[in-house]
Amino acid sequence: MASNATVGQKCPLPMKATSNGLFQGDNPLDFALPLAILQICLVVVLTRGLAFLLRPLRQPRVIAEIIGGILLGPSVLGRSKSYLQAIFPPKSLTVLDTLANIGLIFFLFLAGLEIDLKALRRTGKTALAIAVAGIGLPFALGIGSSFLLRATISKGVNASAFLVFMGVALSITAFPVLARILAELKLLTTDVGRMAMSAAAVNDVAAWILLALAVSLSGSNHSPVVSLWVFLSGCAFVICLILIVPPIFKWMAHRCHDGEPIEEIYICATLAFVLAAGFVTDAIGIHAMFGAFVVGILFPKEGPFAHAFVEKVEDLVSGLFLPLYFVSSGLKTNVTTIQGLQSWGLLALVIFTACFGKIVGTVVVSLSCKVPLCEAIALGFLMNTKGLVELIVLNIGKDRKVLNDQTFAIMVLMALFTTFITTPVVMAIYKPARRKMDYKYRTIERKNPDTQLRMLVCYHSARNIPSMINLLEASRGVEKREGLSVYALHLMELSERSSSILMVHKARKNGLPFWNKGRRSDSDHVVVAFEAFQQLSQVTVRSMTSISSMADMHEDICTTAESKRAAIIILPFHKHQRIDGSLETTRTDFRWVNRRVLEHAPCSVGILVDRGLGGTTHVNASNVSYSITVLFFGGPDDREALAYGARMAEHPGISLNIIRFVVEPETIGEISTIDVQETSSLKTTSSDEELLAEVKKIPRGDSVRYEEKAVRNTTETIAAIRGAGRCNLYLVGRMPHGELALALRRRTECPELGPVGSLLISPDFSATASVLVIQQYHGNASLNLDSDMEEESPDKDSESS
Repeated sequence: MASNATVGQKCPLPMKATSNGLFQGDNPLDFALPLAILQICLVVVLTRGLAFLLRPLRQPRVIAEIIGGILLGPSVLGRSKSYLQAIFPPKSLTVLDTLANIGLIFFLFLAGLEIDLKALRRTGKTALAIAVAGIGLPFALGIGSSFLLRATISKGVNASAFLVFMGVALSITAFPVLARILAELKLLTTDVGRMAMSAAAVNDVAAWILLALAVSLSGSNHSPVVSLWVFLSGCAFVICLILIVPPIFKWMAHRCHDGEPIEEIYICATLAFVLAAGFVTDAIGIHAMFGAFVVGILFPKEGPFAHAFVEKVEDLVSGLFLPLYFVSSGLKTNVTTIQGLQSWGLLALVIFTACFGKIVGTVVVSLSCKVPLCEAIALGFLMNTKGLVELIVLNIGKDRKVLNDQTFAIMVLMALFTTFITTPVVMAIYKPARRKMDYKYRTIERKNPDTQLRMLVCYHSARNIPSMINLLEASRGVEKREGLSVYALHLMELSERSSSILMVHKARKNGLPFWNKGRRSDSDHVVVAFEAFQQLSQVTVRSMTSISSMADMHEDICTTAESKRAAIIILPFHKHQRIDGSLETTRTDFRWVNRRVLEHAPCSVGILVDRGLGGTTHVNASNVSYSITVLFFGGPDDREALAYGARMAEHPGISLNIIRFVVEPETIGEISTIDVQETSSLKTTSSDEELLAEVKKIPRGDSVRYEEKAVRNTTETIAAIRGAGRCNLYLVGRMPHGELALALRRRTECPELGPVGSLLISPDFSATASVLVIQQYHGNASLNLDSDMEEESPDKDSESS
């Protein structure tokens, strides 16, 4: 495997950049550009495929990238000589390593952006003590294990550099990886998450300083004075950056205004500055990534400049260039060098030493600081997270000939193991207790309609905003009431992208979901729209953002609704209207989010099928002219829809049409053969009559119209709904009661919308109005959505398409 290492017996001839093509007798794999393209495509496909397979285990993407690098290297696929010569020939490694290190430089700049120096200065005594213990004990154990390794498999290496490298490798905590794990497990806003993030930030900075010391000590055959000069020059350069970077980039940030595109000159200047800092640190003799990392730490985090810059470069860096670094590392990792009882024993020793030092050191200090045992153990495993930073340390040691092939392979497997176990162990031992809140008004239907109505309005993108705001305008009620309080929750998917993690860091300060107060409000046109509505309508609107994975998004919605004491959650339907009027699936994942919210919501839930309620802009109160139809069959959900409609009818620009469907006396019992509990039916009927009587009592003039339609079967019911007339919005209950509704349930296509909602959005139904399907809060009652989904499964694929 000498040809795969950084040192070879003979330098291969340089490769030409491009070929003349197959038809002229050239093999594209003999030329640098087509070979690099093939390598990049192979790496991206393999690492993303592994990430997809590991997603159910909730592993960070770095695990898939490390495994992918090892698979492509001499440990697995590289055991075939023909494969290595064709795909990763020695003469191509220079180009591969150069691209990988360019990606690494910019990734370390983005990693530096994730570290907030202001938050670092506010680190509490407990987090600081945990950080010191998390560095000190593993570092000491790393030095101790280095003596054993030097006596067995690492003979003849630079003693001082090897000691420092082993200490740093065992004591490091990967701050970017830890942030992603905590965000995935929803622990960022817990005491454990806050302490882990603060301690990891301190640990990260200390580890980079120690690594700079190790690099300066690992110079080849020079006197110790040279190492001292390298270290001092690096310190001087950092001081220069501290004086230069903040003023320059603050000046740029002030010239970049919220809501406007960032000028290209500022993006180019930032990229060039990062590369220049890398050049200087490389010239000093440390590593080019140090300069980029320091610039990232010093880069001002306030304002739109940092966020806009990250969004422009993150996908290219982390999606394309950075995986090449893992392949470059994997090509140096040969697991087959770990042979015999001695080598496997040393691997077990290194893993035990790394885990023991981090976990025991963190647990002991945490317990001394009065941290509960369960939280202390979780902290220990979280602080034991390795990842890309660990690989960087090991690769520098390998390139500086401080680590040989066997030691390098042992350390890579140690990093992989310690990171892999973090998520499952923390999930098993630590489950933060969520306090159950008790509040009175969980529905719109209530005895005293003059009390304040609290709504949680969720949206995925700007497409949902106009109709949501027009719905809120219609929901205001009259001035004598206590008013309407709205929480607008932007649902964002958690990803491995740096911009997502930067927003997640905001949650540490403001809670998750967090208020949009970290930046100026006009940085987000959606927030501007809600603020404008608040000023025009005198409705209290607070914009919030929630970042979570699709599998856990419903938890954020339900937790927020409970903490804000909301009476109803409004969710957008997972389909949007196309130009031709048909509904197109936005994203199937949102459908499952809506279903989980329906099952676990602490209050009533409404799903809005948007067909342009009020058009594409906010309609002023004086211009509102909506016709709203309530289709009433009976039951709690229908009463909730009727109560909401009665509130809307108080708006001077809204007319309400209530259509009650009743069964003709001679057909009672013939429409459906499904058994209905008599007591429950009587109770429901009594509640229905009481609410209808209340609605009839309120004098509304021509704004409220009530009619009853007697029908004999399902066909007449559907015909009556078709003949209800044109309107702007239908209000329907999700699960209406009564024999008519039970017969309609057999036609349900979307369980989350119920039979009437599904009918109103079906392609063969000519309605063009928006539909709001409402489910009243049922306490702990089961909704049986799973059984509905099972019944629907044969047509699932056709419906989702």
